[in-house]
Amino acid sequence: MRLFSVTGVPVFLAPSWWVGSLVVVLLYAPLVERLLPGAGAGLSLALAASFAVLLGVSVLAHELGHTLVAVRLGMPVRRLKLYLLGGLSEVVRTPRKPREEGLVAAAGPVVSLILAGGFGLLLLVVPPGASWLLVAQCAVANLAVAVFNVLPGLPLDGGRMLRAGVWALTGRRAIGTRAAVVGGWLVTVVLAGWAVWGLMEGSQDRWLRLAVSVITGWFVVTGAHAELVGEQQRRQWPAELDVRKVMRPVLQLPAESPVSAAWEASAGRGVVLVRADGVAAGLLDGSAARRLAEETPNAPAELAAEPVRPESVLLVSEPGDEIAARVRETPAVQFLVVDDDGRPVGVLRREDVRAAMLADRGA
Repeated sequence: MRLFSVTGVPVFLAPSWWVGSLVVVLLYAPLVERLLPGAGAGLSLALAASFAVLLGVSVLAHELGHTLVAVRLGMPVRRLKLYLLGGLSEVVRTPRKPREEGLVAAAGPVVSLILAGGFGLLLLVVPPGASWLLVAQCAVANLAVAVFNVLPGLPLDGGRMLRAGVWALTGRRAIGTRAAVVGGWLVTVVLAGWAVWGLMEGSQDRWLRLAVSVITGWFVVTGAHAELVGEQQRRQWPAELDVRKVMRPVLQLPAESPVSAAWEASAGRGVVLVRADGVAAGLLDGSAARRLAEETPNAPAELAAEPVRPESVLLVSEPGDEIAARVRETPAVQFLVVDDDGRPVGVLRREDVRAAMLADRGA
């Protein structure tokens, strides 16, 4: 479900968010009845539902902190997604410097701390009762989100800050990734111990602890593994492989050109289809163009175009490993390569990158 956009970044609500919120309501409502004597089932459910919504808004604010700082640093963000008990800002470009990684990672916890402080100050003017309890729980929740996220393990923000620090000290991002992955495993062990301790002690929030620990533990383990695999794939890009030697020469054609003519002209080249107003309509998709040419040879070539999105535009001056990361992370068949002035200089196809990497290993 798309909610809205911020600075051009769409914000989505994943179906799993409803599942996570339902879990929060079911586990939090009994806790309200114990913390607020005299509250009936209706009031307890209402407070629990309100807390789930405010928790979602708090997570959204946390992720917006990451997104806005990333955009400010020139790092495109594909989308922001809320799911289960957390969120994700899908930054397209891998940080080029430790400072970039550290600033983007720190932005979320800083926002959560500010929210925790704001809710804490609000407690001074809210009268005791149901509203006071809701505000207090929001203050505690935001503080917990901030503290949890600065734990030193990937894929948490603290893990990214740890990676940035090790990267800055050693000059090697891969070493920072390995250190932060180990931190993620340790965080998972601590979470498991926290949940088991609650069960053994019979604490009132033991089932909430268990649910949070299972969900976040799964998130940390899978996220840390993905970060490690991603780092290994980054290193597979040969440092001496120049994108200029891999990309195809570019040909610009009017978007209304017959698709049969555009397909014939595309042999060994990348085709940028340009509308009459000078705006690129997209890159010609060879497979789609061939099929369309067989059915309707005179159809406009634009009908067989793959849109040119910001994340599918590469600078020819970008380092090879960053281009490899973009190709790996962006769901596109081909990429438009431009010079520093934004002029098209070539088209990079995913299949050509794969063939070049295989040839390099064979050599």
